[in-house]
Amino acid sequence: MKVLWAPWRAKYVSTFINEEKKGCIFCEMLNNGKSDRENLILYRGKHSFVVLNRFPYTSGHFMIVPYRHVPSFEDLSEDERMELMEVLSISIKALRISYRPDGINVGMNLGRAAGAGIEEHMHIHVVPRWVGDTNFMGVIGEVRVISDSLDSSFEKLKKAFEEATAN
Repeated sequence: MKVLWAPWRAKYVSTFINEEKKGCIFCEMLNNGKSDRENLILYRGKHSFVVLNRFPYTSGHFMIVPYRHVPSFEDLSEDERMELMEVLSISIKALRISYRPDGINVGMNLGRAAGAGIEEHMHIHVVPRWVGDTNFMGVIGEVRVISDSLDSSFEKLKKAFEEATAN
């Protein structure tokens, strides 16, 4: 396999080297005193928020996260669950406005066995997809290509969320 140099991932990878957990990444971004822009928070609801994934599978990949720190969907109140679904609807509109994907993956990884990287605070992944986006780079080269910077993704999606919620 060829090596693709990706130094920007060092910060992410280093979080797994030291098993000492420093707390929840989602709770931290809500309480760290930084702006929504610095935390990549695209939208805030009453019970949940939308945040751009710093290490996306594709350009425009974001997550919907309840404010309350719970490990699983069934641990949420009815109001929290209902809002998550409403925010999902708004999110899909925003994604269609900003990226015009051919399809969208929506998913929750509940528990480590299901692939949850942050298993203590449930969240929903929303990932835009395009016909042919699983090309030779991923299949043969074992490399994922992200064509848009986080700054560009943030600007596109932030504007699209404003448009999606104005209607």
